[in-house]
Amino acid sequence: MLEQTGLKVLRLLDPERAHSLALKALSMGLAGRDSGPDYPVLATKALGRTLRSPIGIAPGFDKHCEAVAQTWALGPGFTEIGGVAPKPQPGNPKPRLFRLRADQGVINRFGFNSQGHAVVAERLRQYRHKGGVGVIGVNLAINKETADLAGDYALGIAAFGHFADFLTVNVSSPNTKGLRDLQGEEALASLLALAVAARDAIAAAPEVTRPPALLVKVAPDLDEAGIAAVSDVALSFKDKGLAGLVISNTTLARPPGLKSAEAAEAGGLSGQPLFESSTAVLKAFASRMQGRMLLVGAGGVSNGTQAYAKIKAGATLVQLYSALVYSGPSLIRQITDELAALAAQDGLTSISEAIGQDL
Repeated sequence: MLEQTGLKVLRLLDPERAHSLALKALSMGLAGRDSGPDYPVLATKALGRTLRSPIGIAPGFDKHCEAVAQTWALGPGFTEIGGVAPKPQPGNPKPRLFRLRADQGVINRFGFNSQGHAVVAERLRQYRHKGGVGVIGVNLAINKETADLAGDYALGIAAFGHFADFLTVNVSSPNTKGLRDLQGEEALASLLALAVAARDAIAAAPEVTRPPALLVKVAPDLDEAGIAAVSDVALSFKDKGLAGLVISNTTLARPPGLKSAEAAEAGGLSGQPLFESSTAVLKAFASRMQGRMLLVGAGGVSNGTQAYAKIKAGATLVQLYSALVYSGPSLIRQITDELAALAAQDGLTSISEAIGQDL
């Protein structure tokens, strides 16, 4: 009841202000802790770790690592902070976040607003130094005015590689000019060569016992040729240190039938309107990958059935964020319970048995 009352109050505020206040409340422990069970059927081996479930929180929720302990306490199998750019930058002018209430969607054009590597990495370092647990990743971004896009990602790997369980090279935000060009075959291959080298340097450090897994986040707007190109490049780096792909980021497309006036705003669309298209792109990647690389499904997940659909489409892990805007933090437990029930209903001994069933 308290959570629903808080959500109603926050919905009266500007979306970005509401999110800031919600994160502040979370950091103060006002959102409570998940006390539900861990289901053996949901235990998932991925990213070089064993996760308590395949359900994770996507970047953007805790962009600056301000509530990492409390986010982990909500009960996800993993969580991802960021995106984080090397130097602090304000991002695009406000307003830049819009709720599509009638469509259960969100549009943002943040433009990688970030407090920078130094501040965010220090927060994560302190959390780990104090014994902070959890499978935690960092989404790596670039500075708007950078002349060396690949170099910014390498800086991110160096900054966070000692404290993160995985690092995601985000080449698919629609709100930074030229970023999605990095999904081209030659550009992506060059970028990954530099990223893998930076990750190898972390792995060589004597104090690092488990180096971070390396992921690449791609757009849902790729055509068939783009999917083929990204798949081929990714697979060529499989034995060099690339763990997998996150599919997908927000979309520039506007599916027909959107009811919200805010749908006309520029930026990346997420939430329910993204579910079908992002899942179709996920399935296309999975068909090409044939189980040879980890896939993380993101886009429009708001319940256990949709999480299960992502897994059946080829995802080992599933991320959500926009649905939390409408349903609150207890959604993590709800989806976990629903997914466990669906797995039991189908007679699975492990949720991994469902990966790619729909291919």
